[in-house]
Amino acid sequence: MGAAPALARSKAGTSAPLELTPPCDDGDDPTPPQTEGPYFKPNSPLRTNLIEPGTQGIRLTVTGYVFGRRCKPIGNVLLDFWQADSRGAYDNRGFKFRGHQFTNAQGAFTLTTVFPGLYPGRTRHIHVKLQAPGRPVLTTQLYFPNEPRNNTDPIFDSRLLMNVRDVGNTKEAEFDFVLNVPQ
Repeated sequence: MGAAPALARSKAGTSAPLELTPPCDDGDDPTPPQTEGPYFKPNSPLRTNLIEPGTQGIRLTVTGYVFGRRCKPIGNVLLDFWQADSRGAYDNRGFKFRGHQFTNAQGAFTLTTVFPGLYPGRTRHIHVKLQAPGRPVLTTQLYFPNEPRNNTDPIFDSRLLMNVRDVGNTKEAEFDFVLNVPQ
């Protein structure tokens, strides 16, 4: 496993393609599954923006694509996200920092949220369930590079590192999923 975050596509405007995560052009495995954890709640609201009035924390925008095994984008994929707030707490009564959305026809998604706080015993992460139409659900987690707890979190998987950059007082992250969908 490499420790560098990457995308399953090249970054527009750069001459060098980024490393693939996971490689979808050579038959390697799709995005690895991870545990759901104890805080998943079904029936999250349909929304791409998890920030509500009064939300505290550093703003984070996560973008990416969902591809099948032959690197073709998949439209109408369900993505259900949930995470801790900026203090590391999960909302188990309501749906704060929980929401689902669908990829567009080009397989793209955008999530607006906050940089998650540290949950006891874990590194920073965002949970996600993905389901292409008529296919099984993939449950996984996304991670942030250069986090000290990455080295001690027993669930952490470097193949699930996002590309993250600071943009002013906010953060932008990218990750492409590859589902086990024949194309």
